Amino acid sequence: MRAFITLFFCLSISLAKAQKTTWYTKNWEVTDKTNGFFYIPAPKKVKNGYWIVKYYQNGNKYTEGFSTTKKTNNESYEGIVSYYNTDGKLSQKVSYKGGIIDGIKKTYFNTGEVQSLGKFKNGKENGVWKFFYKNGKIKTKGRYKNGEKVGVWKTFYKNVY
Repeated sequence: MRAFITLFFCLSISLAKAQKTTWYTKNWEVTDKTNGFFYIPAPKKVKNGYWIVKYYQNGNKYTEGFSTTKKTNNESYEGIVSYYNTDGKLSQKVSYKGGIIDGIKKTYFNTGEVQSLGKFKNGKENGVWKFFYKNGKIKTKGRYKNGEKVGVWKTFYKNVY
């Protein structure tokens, strides 16, 4: 009898955890699995926040990162958050501070090469930004200040060097 109660209790906990997955449409409206485009399992509690992983319907990751809150689409991310394409390939890594983009942002071509690299300060582009060709050579380079392009921006053509 004791084994049955223990098994029943464990199954109940497993079902309760499984039921904490929430499905969303492309516009992040709550829906059911049949109409879902994204889903989010219950976030994992870690230290003073949550490790949040969002998925596409096909099971590939959409985003993952640490947040001090677990409110969907109102997360307060801290540190590096990774974003992925529907095929599961890394599309960008973004640094956050207090839920605002702050620090390095790196985007990637679908084939894995760096596509762009730059910095944010308080949610706005700031400092030198570089955009690359797939072969790794610089395509465009320039500077931002408070989200605005400033100074001279240079464009390099593939066949020049």
